[in-house]
Amino acid sequence: MVPYIVRRLLIALPVLLGITIINFIIINLAPGNPVDMYIDPNTSPELKEAKKEMLGLNSPAIVQYGKWMLNLLQGNLGYSFSSFAPVSDLITERIGPTLLLAFTALLIGLIIAIPAGIYSAVKHNTKVDYILTGLSFVGTSMPQFFLGLGVIYLFSLKLGLLPSGGMGVLGGDGGFLDTLLHLVLPAGVLAVGIVGKKIRYVRASMLDVLNQDYLRTARAKGVGEFMVTHRHALRNALLPIITVFGMEIPLLLGGSIVIEQIFQWPGIGQLTMQSILSRDYPTLMALNLVAAVIVLVTNLLTDVVYSVADPRVKYN
Repeated sequence: MVPYIVRRLLIALPVLLGITIINFIIINLAPGNPVDMYIDPNTSPELKEAKKEMLGLNSPAIVQYGKWMLNLLQGNLGYSFSSFAPVSDLITERIGPTLLLAFTALLIGLIIAIPAGIYSAVKHNTKVDYILTGLSFVGTSMPQFFLGLGVIYLFSLKLGLLPSGGMGVLGGDGGFLDTLLHLVLPAGVLAVGIVGKKIRYVRASMLDVLNQDYLRTARAKGVGEFMVTHRHALRNALLPIITVFGMEIPLLLGGSIVIEQIFQWPGIGQLTMQSILSRDYPTLMALNLVAAVIVLVTNLLTDVVYSVADPRVKYN
């Protein structure tokens, strides 16, 4: 396993390099200039040029990329154009809330989607199966921004049960209960999309296994249906399920941009939107790099979990 992980990491290095190049090209193809966002439009051309020189924007694109890469190799992600704070500090402050939101939503999705998918497969072609499948289509089709605004209107404005946004009450102690109450709505909205998509994956994976000969043999030997379903069938259906849930982690971190904006959650998604609107190139480059690393690490962890879930899976 260790040699396999080392090989995967070595393969990932040129992939990350290519991603940084593509990101740099795309970011610099955007119309306009970051300097126009931070100074008075009536400022003299000389002062604008001085500002560009200070930010390093007067250099050719290849030189700008070379300087950024050199700083990256030294562990320096640069400084934000808008706040002039170290980009590494900005990301460190925001990554925790985003991970909390994403993994809470993923945990809720696991707890609901796997049992529901199993039950739908066991009761396939019955009313229960049709109801669960219909609900999964609704969850998949529901736009997150629409659902987010809807739950804010219902639970915050009308019922007053939950806070409408933020990660804590202003001036509060920021305790566990306060954070939990603010987490319910955004995590719940993200979880709806996960459950909607994953119920069908779990159902399909279980249906492929439930009619296998070894399960009929187990039933013929008198093994209870619960043991047949949850011990034998589920274990052999796990690999596709692990795949789709592993793919969900990067999607959650990327898709949380909309949810973090709606609920004013102080995470990476909100920082990404702010950086786009202010054309904060160093922060955008760093955020894209972090997203790429998360995708690669998630794929690697998924492979490791494969071997744990099914000992027959070997990596040479």
